[in-house]
Amino acid sequence: MDRVKIKRELEMLAAKGLVAEETPEGEVQAAEVDGDEAQGKKKEDDAPRENGLLETDYAARGTHLDVQINPDQVVRAAEILDSEGMTIEMVTGVDWIKENQFEVIYDYSYTGGELFRVLVRARVDRDKPDVPTVSEVYGGANWHERETWDLLGINFVGHPQLERFLLPEDADFHPLRKDFTA
Repeated sequence: MDRVKIKRELEMLAAKGLVAEETPEGEVQAAEVDGDEAQGKKKEDDAPRENGLLETDYAARGTHLDVQINPDQVVRAAEILDSEGMTIEMVTGVDWIKENQFEVIYDYSYTGGELFRVLVRARVDRDKPDVPTVSEVYGGANWHERETWDLLGINFVGHPQLERFLLPEDADFHPLRKDFTA
């Protein structure tokens, strides 16, 4: 597993299609995490995070790299991480109701030597929450994506068996949405 290669490829992936600041050598700069952001705190006037890669302190955050990308890039990110021997730990989502978005979060790890953890995030419109499935790259993502769809209603396009996992088959609701009422 090559940490430098993973960082470089994920950084380039996140920068595709975006106006990026470049160094004189033409490399995209990784953002640094400091202060409140490193603690996971946001100021009220902060907008949703832009695409890019953050190097984080594992002791403080439980991850080494945290990358935000477009939804159509999640399969490529999975391929990059799979090619370096990383495994997928979970797929989950967060309902950012005020921004009218869902955030899909993929947690990857490498345990075949020195521990290395990577979070991949993608924001989707709450009204059309479509993101491609990564189950073709990581078969184990199948159940995680089904659970995320079941509880939040995020649609994993191309999933081979996107059906109810925890809720009754006739359920017409997603209980982890912030606007859900029982």
